[in-house]
Amino acid sequence: MRFARTARPPHRIEPGGIVAEARGIRVELGGNLILDGVDLAARAGELVALVGPNGAGKSTLFAVIAGDLHPQAGSVRICGEPLTSWTAVELAMRRAVLPQQVSVSFPFLVHDVVRMGCAPWAGTPEEDRDDDVVAGALHASDVAHLAMRHFTSLSGGERARAAFARVLAQRSQLVLLDEPTAALDIHHQEMVLQLARSRAESGDAVVVVLHDLGAAAAYADRIILLSQGTVVADGAPGDVLTTPLLSSVYHHRVEVIPHPETGEPLVLPVRTR
Repeated sequence: MRFARTARPPHRIEPGGIVAEARGIRVELGGNLILDGVDLAARAGELVALVGPNGAGKSTLFAVIAGDLHPQAGSVRICGEPLTSWTAVELAMRRAVLPQQVSVSFPFLVHDVVRMGCAPWAGTPEEDRDDDVVAGALHASDVAHLAMRHFTSLSGGERARAAFARVLAQRSQLVLLDEPTAALDIHHQEMVLQLARSRAESGDAVVVVLHDLGAAAAYADRIILLSQGTVVADGAPGDVLTTPLLSSVYHHRVEVIPHPETGEPLVLPVRTR
């Protein structure tokens, strides 16, 4: 049997099991306290949305869970083990990361960029699936028609979708998405979130940073609301997205009303003309 280098192959965690867990995370950057004692758990079969105003600490927490930023205090466990106990290849087998900004310096074809997501599986039996996985990711992300274009020639939204396709091709059980809809039109915003929702329903743990509270309400199983580096609410969308709490955290009056057909919370800013 083939294995990538000496990497330990991953084992799927059953639905409801914790795939990623952060405890007591404290981060200081430039003398400023960014996160203060933050906890987070992401379970298999669940989509968790991180929301909060600018500067709340969402992307910092995201970077800590991804392993891109080391906290001054606290711990992160991925698939039951300390994050630092995994080699780079082993970690890539278990978690895929879509950052806010994706830069590719060389003129790689879109197809090749997406195929980079398969790299952790080189030398394993999973490698035999690479062609089908890449084709499926290109199609699902609506970039199959761009496969032979250079990544650097794409628009911002097209680059975002190609980068998302790379994450799909990585096929890890933990999927981390930092503002994946920021550069997208409404159709592709919904497409990406539907795909993220589908991954959760297939048994993955998905953590997504969002500014669109309505989208968070529609797609998340659980919402974690951060403000000034702390978690102020963690629960079902209907419990977290309330008029008093959001108005206080965002320093702007909002109204939360149920959707007339689905009952999902609709978050509307109060506007004065």
